[in-house]
Amino acid sequence: MRRPDRDPRIDLSTDFKLNRSSTIFVAGAAGMVGSSIVRRLTADGYQNLLTPDSGTLDLIIQTDVREFFTHQKPDVVIVAAARVGGIGANNSLRAQFIYENLMIEANIIDAAYRNGVSKLLSLGSSCIYPRMAPQPMKEEYLLSGPLEFTNEPYAVAKIAGIKLCESYYRQYGCNFFSVMPTNLFGPNDNFDLKSSHVIPALIRRFHEAKITNADSVVLWGSGKPRREFMYVDDLARAVCFLMENHNAAEFFENGISHINIGTGEDLEIGELAGLIAKLVGFNGKVEYDPSQPDGTPRKLLDISRIKSLGWAPSISLADGLQKTYEWFLGAAAARGV
Repeated sequence: MRRPDRDPRIDLSTDFKLNRSSTIFVAGAAGMVGSSIVRRLTADGYQNLLTPDSGTLDLIIQTDVREFFTHQKPDVVIVAAARVGGIGANNSLRAQFIYENLMIEANIIDAAYRNGVSKLLSLGSSCIYPRMAPQPMKEEYLLSGPLEFTNEPYAVAKIAGIKLCESYYRQYGCNFFSVMPTNLFGPNDNFDLKSSHVIPALIRRFHEAKITNADSVVLWGSGKPRREFMYVDDLARAVCFLMENHNAAEFFENGISHINIGTGEDLEIGELAGLIAKLVGFNGKVEYDPSQPDGTPRKLLDISRIKSLGWAPSISLADGLQKTYEWFLGAAAARGV
């Protein structure tokens, strides 16, 4: 099917303003990020939210996505859907990670254009930056060097999502733009040890070691890489702030293709492990397996741009870890574990 030329009857104005009656489609609403965004929108008084789960709408199937947009006609789209995982999953499921993320982004962004969506915000990841990028990482560092091999397929897909938004803006005037969050954690995270990110993996491993009275826990890598972490509700607040107050032209016409969202602070994985072990109450020995990959040596975002717009993180790492562990304990109790 030939892509349609821009329809002049469709209002793609970059001056669009959200209001409480706007119909907002949150793609990936069942996940950690999507569910946090839905909670924030609901608390802020938005009532017309579209939150289909993967059993209702398969975002990888183009025809299903186009049919959904044709019938639902959302005003605003937040793309929080993605195939995600930790370093092990990224490295072993390389084909799935690049294919599924490319399809999700392409299907949603094109359907949003075809159906006159007034604003779209697509979430990416800090892994889009080069492996050895200067720290902290500015938005301008995108595509300035080689990526980290272990998560290259995922990163390439997320870079493609950034460029899809930019290209639809430049060719069709679509008010579509991207944000790059740092490493996220919080309620509804994935605690599966085979596919989880570092914080949920550490919480589960230390918790299980405590209840089984294990003498030690062995962690991947050296414990030396530095990482930045943000509680997911801070991201949700940032997303709503940007959706309500800012538009694509502000970024694309000022030389950047996306905007970073983070805390501006990082720590060594070994330090993080110590914090979580203490929180959980594990008193055994923490050991490291240097035969396993460390990934990128450091990933710290420069968040000066979003701070200059008036947003800043508000939840400390310690408070976020406490909230996440409490949620984990509640979820484990509900499963009878």
